[in-house]
Amino acid sequence: MSESTDRDPYELFQEWMEEAGRSEPNDPNAMALATADANGVPSLRMVLLKGIDPRGFVFYTNTESRKGEQMLANPNAALCFHWKTLKRQVRVEGAVEQVTDAEADAYFESRPRESRIGAWASQQSRPLEGRWELEKRVAQFAAKFAIGHVPRPPHWTGFRILPRRIEFWQDRPFRLHERVLYIRDGNPDATPVRWTTERLYP
Repeated sequence: MSESTDRDPYELFQEWMEEAGRSEPNDPNAMALATADANGVPSLRMVLLKGIDPRGFVFYTNTESRKGEQMLANPNAALCFHWKTLKRQVRVEGAVEQVTDAEADAYFESRPRESRIGAWASQQSRPLEGRWELEKRVAQFAAKFAIGHVPRPPHWTGFRILPRRIEFWQDRPFRLHERVLYIRDGNPDATPVRWTTERLYP
């Protein structure tokens, strides 16, 4: 990673992600998502990265879930990718924005039909009496949509993390790990996005 301070962080991330795709046995796009409620109380869970673009990192969820409600109330979040086989980690911190309806519609249409029905059936993060209750709701929505089109639920969309900080961590012998931090300069809408970099003690 010695040359990474001169690299675009998105390009470097894509390279690491591609390497993880060849080495990780399951879900190389898995990432820990940290959010906080309006009072600043944090919570953490694993989600899947579904896209990266010049603005940031994209994933999809139910806006009525705990994480969805927290991001709407406090639009800041952090991500952590950990690729154990490569002994690498990437941390991202930034603001949160919702993707456009067109982006959400396009991704929703790409999902398997069963997953689209599941998005309607699941009242994510709310109490569930038993598995039978979920299966009943799945059957109800499967019947409702029959063999027709399954539209995107109004409570289901994507969020984009607009990074202010991206840190690349690489394992090194004797715990003398390598850490390179990218800090975004100014507005995320600026073209081109400018970054300052610094190395950190392990």
